[in-house]
Order: sequence, then C-alpha cells, then structure tokens
Amino acid sequence: MPGAEVAGIVRSAPSDSGLTAGQRVVAFPGAGGYAETVAAPPTAVFPLPDNVSFDVGAALPMNCLTMHFGLVRRARLKPGETVLVHGAAGGVGTAAVQLATALDAKVIAVVSEPGKIDTAKAAGADEVVVADAFEDAVRELTGDRGVDIVVDPVGAGRVSGSVRVLAREGRLLVIGSVGGDVAQVKVDSLMRNNLHVSGVGWGAFWSEEPSYPQEQWAALLPLLRADRLQPVMGRRFPLEQASQASQALLELDQRRAQGRVLLDVR
Repeated sequence: MPGAEVAGIVRSAPSDSGLTAGQRVVAFPGAGGYAETVAAPPTAVFPLPDNVSFDVGAALPMNCLTMHFGLVRRARLKPGETVLVHGAAGGVGTAAVQLATALDAKVIAVVSEPGKIDTAKAAGADEVVVADAFEDAVRELTGDRGVDIVVDPVGAGRVSGSVRVLAREGRLLVIGSVGGDVAQVKVDSLMRNNLHVSGVGWGAFWSEEPSYPQEQWAALLPLLRADRLQPVMGRRFPLEQASQASQALLELDQRRAQGRVLLDVR
C-alpha cells in the first residue's frame, strides 16, 4: 500500500517509546499511509507542536528531513550563503527552498515553466528563474560570482550548467534524477574551482543509524514552533481516490504536482 508520510493521533505505543496515546504526531512509515490506521516504528514517529496542523505535519517528514540531511550534514550550509534549487515547485524543491530560507540562506529557485513561479515564491524563494535560461540569470543575480550550493533533484541536462554556476568551493547536492538520464560530471571542471559533489541518500544513511531522524527532528522543532517551516500545499483528494487509477497518484506520476499532494482520511 502506498503512503510514506502521515499525521494524526497516537492510538497505542510501546511503554519505552516516549510516546503516549492521544499525542499529536507525524510519522514516516515508509508505506501503508493510505489508510485510516497506520503502524510505524517508534523511531519514525515524531511529536507535532500544537501550532502545526495535521495537514502541514503530513507534508513534512520525508522531504524536510531529506533536505536537512543534504543542506546541513552534506553541504554544511552557513548563514548568508546562496543556494540554487532546481525543481523548486515540487515537493523536494519547495522543502529545500523553505529550509534554506529558514536557515538564513539566500535562495534562487529554478522552475521548468512560468506557471510554477508562484509556487516557488510561496515557498520563500528570494528569486525565481526559468530553467531554460537559469545560467545567465544566476550570473546576473550574483554578479558573476555564482552560488555556494546547488540542490538538484532533476539531474540529466541540469548538472553541467549547475557546475558552471557554482562559486569557488561550491557544493552540488545530487538528490535524484527525475529528468531521466543519469548525468555525468567532468572532473576537470571540479578541480578548476575546487568544487564538491555530494550524493544525498537520506534513507540509505539512517537505515544504518536509526536514531538519526529523531536527532534531525529535534533540530527542526524550534523552526516548526516559530512557524518558519510551512510546506507549500498542492491539491487535496479524499482517501477513496487513492487507488492506482486515482487522480492523486496521477498528479505525482505525471509530474503535475506543485507542492505537496494531500489525502484527507475523513
């Protein structure tokens, strides 16, 4: 059964889990979330502050924790740095924009078409550019300096351009390849400006360190309590439309989703 992220009330929990019946939580079961009742390991269940709605909570775990891993652990983001985010109207992209902004970075968002500009702006991007001309736009916006970090969940034709717009000692975060072909990077271009390319495999990392997502959530709680993380929400569908032929899954499969797609249980 699909459904990797949920939010709701704890029905029951092991006595040593730190969770109690009736507690507001979000969870990352990995599968089985398209249901009224969901089981998840305690290590993948996180307390939800009272000021954060269930709708917002359900949109947080996977993309937000992935981007926290990428920006904080892999790229060592520092306040004041400039971050370029590809696919900035999608789930990973909007999470990257939100988190980088909350961590006091300047964000340049890249979207595939003008119709997605408003979504990237809603996520908090300082500037939004269209993919076809992103290299020239970045050079103009940064005064030819380039950006410190590129977040790339698209891959394929974006990688070479991303390397070209990195500033000295810039970092490229490779998160996915929804664009299709696996991209290749010429190593001489990395040496020229002392660039760094990092793979971001959050799931692979915490599968060997099961306590890591809880550490991440603890670091994010102050931002959540301050309302600094507000995922951009896309379309909503009732749970009964969650079958293989549903509009909800088609939104994702056809890459039409902007922000997070939500299923309402009731």
